[in-house]
Amino acid sequence: MEIHLIRHTAPQIAKGICYGQSDIELADTFEEEVHLIKKKLPRLNPDFAVFSSPLKRCKKLAITLFHSLITLDGRLMELNFGEWELKAWNNIPKEEINPWMKDFVNTPCPNGEAYQELYQRCIDFLTELKSSDVQQAVIITHAGPIRAINAYLNNIDLKDSFDLKVNYGSIIQFNY
Repeated sequence: MEIHLIRHTAPQIAKGICYGQSDIELADTFEEEVHLIKKKLPRLNPDFAVFSSPLKRCKKLAITLFHSLITLDGRLMELNFGEWELKAWNNIPKEEINPWMKDFVNTPCPNGEAYQELYQRCIDFLTELKSSDVQQAVIITHAGPIRAINAYLNNIDLKDSFDLKVNYGSIIQFNY
């Protein structure tokens, strides 16, 4: 199976703000970024399938690129940062953030999730996808799920998965 992972375009949010599952708007550069993504899109078979995170920063891109062919799946959402959502990273108390920074793979954010949980839901999605008859899939999602899927498909330790840089609008292809 051929998989094309596409990260959403730039969000409309100040730098340094934690925004995992917050449903934020897209930057004013959306149309320009879509134009660039269209140029980079690979040739797709007529029977390709499109999956997207239901968060508007992914869903809007999916609809713009592929119109009504989209299946929304909550397992493709970004990490749930719980109480940290929409807070400045610098304003999160050190006693909360330090344990998470030391082991973000296994330590959940307060009332949120650990990276291992995001990883597991992404793997559940991939396992289900592999058991389907889909031969070519486009998945529009976030940096966290893209890194988790990359770690799974390339047997990379989760703690090292952030070595993969995932820019807004980037497309990464895998054979699964």
